[in-house]
Amino acid sequence: MTIEFLYPELCNLYGDRGNMDYLRRCLPADTRQTYMGDEPWFVQHEVDLIYMCSMTERSQERIIQALTPYRERLKDLMAGGTHFLLTGNAMEVFGKTIRDGEKTISGLGLLDLTARRILPRRANSLFLGGFEGTKIVEVGEETALRAKYADAHIIDAKGGVIMPAFINAHTHIYSALARGLSIVGNNPTNFYEVLDGTWWAIDRHLMMDGTRASATALYIDSIKQGVTTVFDHHASYGEIPGTLFTISEESRRLGLRSCLCYEVSDRDGEEKCLQAIKENADFITYCQKQNDPMLAAMFGGHALFTISDRTFDRMAEANNGRTGYHIHVSEGMNDVYDSLQNYGRRPVQRLQDHGILGEKTILGHCIHVNTAEMDIIRETGTMVVNNPESNMGNAIGICPVLQLYKRGILLGMGTDAYTNDMLESLKVALCSQRSQNCLPNVGWCEVTDMLFKNNARIGARYFPDELGVLKAGAAADIIVMDYKPFTPFSDENIDGHMIFGMTGRQCQTTIAAGKVLMQDRVLVDIDEEAENAHILEAAKKLWGDLNHRTY
Repeated sequence: MTIEFLYPELCNLYGDRGNMDYLRRCLPADTRQTYMGDEPWFVQHEVDLIYMCSMTERSQERIIQALTPYRERLKDLMAGGTHFLLTGNAMEVFGKTIRDGEKTISGLGLLDLTARRILPRRANSLFLGGFEGTKIVEVGEETALRAKYADAHIIDAKGGVIMPAFINAHTHIYSALARGLSIVGNNPTNFYEVLDGTWWAIDRHLMMDGTRASATALYIDSIKQGVTTVFDHHASYGEIPGTLFTISEESRRLGLRSCLCYEVSDRDGEEKCLQAIKENADFITYCQKQNDPMLAAMFGGHALFTISDRTFDRMAEANNGRTGYHIHVSEGMNDVYDSLQNYGRRPVQRLQDHGILGEKTILGHCIHVNTAEMDIIRETGTMVVNNPESNMGNAIGICPVLQLYKRGILLGMGTDAYTNDMLESLKVALCSQRSQNCLPNVGWCEVTDMLFKNNARIGARYFPDELGVLKAGAAADIIVMDYKPFTPFSDENIDGHMIFGMTGRQCQTTIAAGKVLMQDRVLVDIDEEAENAHILEAAKKLWGDLNHRTY
């Protein structure tokens, strides 16, 4: 049996895409997914069931346009007895017309039905005058822009601060459902116990529904805090195959820019390790084929103390030089001890031995690297990402930011999913560096550069559009912060206002690649209440599995 899912990145208005996962599990079927821009599988192949879920009104029109060239083939399939499962308003796409006020939209005309929209409170997406497609056309004074782009729709910033959207250079989608969780009997006294008792316990129980819900939760929370680009490092050892594809579906649906990888580790045995390697390799192949400017792939690895030499060799062979690696390095001293005791090399030296380092590789944390390792990182052009809140919360130390920065290492900032608020991480990064160095006049330039300059440089190594800046030709990734200063405010002191006055929750409007994702704190084309309900059910299941009770 062959099932084709049409346009899953658009068709999930009420979380209907969960039905896809249900069908995958219940039926011994070959499943195919057709994304916008792809030729549908049914064009040249036989299918038993074509499934399309609910969508927004704007998506209806896009899908009608996409399917119109294949109308006759669809007509033949219907006449030949092919089954169609159309939920919600998907059936309207196949009807004659859709009436929207004074406007009439022609459907595919394959079903004898008409539809009428009655949406008195429908939210319309708006385009800022400086946009054209996915990029900024022009930046200038309001009066001049209004005159030049007289026909443009205007988003009222309401006196807020217009800024480039944030980039999170290291996070973990799999931890999104852990907020508020306490695992019975888990009382860690060191970092290894934190990993084994909390995070590995979570990811061992994370199935595909949980992965999807985790992605939805993290992406929505990111949108609400002005983050439009995410470098994620995922683990879900309960169910590995297809997880990066599921996450990418959510990223596309919700409109963010994502660089994804899967966490390879030997900790759960060879079979799981090989599945993780294959997931990375398959997703890299997929991204290369899609050539989507909003989606990229890295090759993920957990940390050196859970990866053998044999596994590193397998990773390098599967990657075959196609992309960089994303791996935790010297986050805790156990990582250093393991490398020295079992391999006679420090962690960074061991990575160099296996060809893991390079300009497209991210080393997360690097708390306990020595000066010789720093030199290797610099000489290979390898990137480092600091995650200050996570490091302090796990009581594992503080990254030597000042030393790394002075050596010219490309040093960015992430959250490790401790939070999705990049401004919160900025504040903690500054305080932790001053505390570590016992100097109240250090860290300012370093941490602001990490967030606003270096994260954009990291993004440039994986995405074609220029990020992190408001200028003509750059990506239209823009946020508006609801911040009303009560002291002098200018380009001379905006860093101080952000550090001491702003929080991520003050983001009122978020735009990614020219698409309005949130306006005036209301998510656009996303039913937040329905999404939260789905996430809650997934969290209850995960927590119940972990604690052997019902929530």
